[in-house]
Amino acid sequence: MKTELTQHGHEVCWPFELFKDGQIADWGPIAPRRIMERCREALDRASLVVAWLDGAQVDDGTAWEIGYAYAKGKLVHGIRTDFRQAGDTSHSIVNAMVEASCASISRSVAELVRILKR
Repeated sequence: MKTELTQHGHEVCWPFELFKDGQIADWGPIAPRRIMERCREALDRASLVVAWLDGAQVDDGTAWEIGYAYAKGKLVHGIRTDFRQAGDTSHSIVNAMVEASCASISRSVAELVRILKR
């Protein structure tokens, strides 16, 4: 997904790219706070957020990032290629709070690219 988005002119930052090898282990017990702060700072710099929503449930960290970005007034676009229904109702794609915080939820990278071009 990163390659395709980059080819269409988007700057992409994966959370794991915010850290150097061994850095998290070196932080010891303060690692959770530092991880959150780095991710929050990256979200503050972002013009929009694309959230990967696959899995039986949306990842806890991803859900936090979606809520934070939404509260900051940033557009959040979700992508869910997982075929499993994971929402609260038969009409839901994912958890209602996550779904309602997303401006769109795409079912493929190609669909996401089309939406981001608008």
